Amino acid sequence: MNKIRIGAVSYLNTKPLLYGIKRSEIINNIDLIEEYPSKIAQMLLDDTIDIGLVPVAVLNNLKNYHLISDYCIGAINDVASVSLFSHSPIDTIQTVLLDYQSRTSVALTKVLLKHYWKKKVKFIEASENYINEINGTTAGVIIGDRALQYRNDFKYNYDLATNWRNFTGLPFVFATWVANKPIDEAFIKAFNAANKLGLDNIDEVVREIDFPFYGIKKYYTENISYNFDDEKKKALQLFLKYLKEV
Repeated sequence: MNKIRIGAVSYLNTKPLLYGIKRSEIINNIDLIEEYPSKIAQMLLDDTIDIGLVPVAVLNNLKNYHLISDYCIGAINDVASVSLFSHSPIDTIQTVLLDYQSRTSVALTKVLLKHYWKKKVKFIEASENYINEINGTTAGVIIGDRALQYRNDFKYNYDLATNWRNFTGLPFVFATWVANKPIDEAFIKAFNAANKLGLDNIDEVVREIDFPFYGIKKYYTENISYNFDDEKKKALQLFLKYLKEV
């Protein structure tokens, strides 16, 4: 039997999910690849993986997709690790540098600037060392572990999940487990159980992580919301609708 090819984001926010997957029997039936979000999204589009924990912005680019899990990377309020950072207030920002590792967060920034902040700016696809270029009226989208590391280095920190909540009254979904083909129901059941195993052992996950920049237990229990519930599904559909307009 061919192994199912699974791609997952290699950020701290996926550690609880991957903890369970790597410690369940399902690991023997999969090939697991870890990369940054936009790379995983492209692999799903290219069909070099079968399932990916992908930025939800990619969904509009897939001809057929299947949301296969009860779990996601979401946030009800502050997500902490996805922000628009600047040294100037939002109404004075002229340029926004876009994190090359992101699709959904970049798209969310554009949606919020257009519909919530109602601000026109120049967008620039950022290079690898772009964080040093955030200055004056130039802001930058930073995501993942780097956002946690640099969150206190800027005067203004616009948490994108919080601002989406302020705009819509809904939580936000950054990434979901998506298949580009039908997946056997028995596998999906086992896959969900593997995800849950990690979430049921958060203290064990935290003990394995050395990250001095932010409280990891707080991040997993107060910032990231992993259950892909009806409110998050509603939010996802609304975001995909807005996404067609940017």
